[in-house]
Amino acid sequence: MKLNSDYWENRYQNNEIGWDCGAITTPLKEYIDQLTDKNIKILIPGAGNSYEFQYLIEAGFTNVYVLDYASTPIKNLKNKFPNVDDKFFLEIDFFELNETFDLIIEQTFFCALNVEMRQQYADKMQAILQPKGKLVGLLFQFPLTESGPPFGGSSEEYIRLFADKFDIKTLETAHNSIQPRKGNELFFIFTKK
Repeated sequence: MKLNSDYWENRYQNNEIGWDCGAITTPLKEYIDQLTDKNIKILIPGAGNSYEFQYLIEAGFTNVYVLDYASTPIKNLKNKFPNVDDKFFLEIDFFELNETFDLIIEQTFFCALNVEMRQQYADKMQAILQPKGKLVGLLFQFPLTESGPPFGGSSEEYIRLFADKFDIKTLETAHNSIQPRKGNELFFIFTKK
């Protein structure tokens, strides 16, 4: 299965978006609620319908970018937020991005990539974060299978993948996951070395 833009566009066109919770999830909401600088440059890759974007915009954050290479979610977000400048909506392949950010929010993007792309993901995240920038979000913790997406993983795997590029500030089972994901999510904060 080729997880390209056509694959994801078809999923959106057919409303096969089982990962979509319909709202921001509690771990990310509670993290965002602690942020005080509303001008930091934030990226949400593989954004989908991005309730995180909505939450940030409504909370007064002014420099938030969403990225997806399926066109439907980007169009939906543009329609929902007509007063947000087009520059904040990136309809491109994440791995072709050439901007840098202070904070990147991970929510079901990593787990949707082919497993063999995980090292490339870690390298790209390091490359597009400002010095001391943060990669924050949720990673699944269930056995890695070939049937996906989503593809699982473990804290041990994530430490091996990220520890040489990031200081691992937090990597723990999320205590406030939404019910369907309870016990299967790790909340993490990684700071670029």
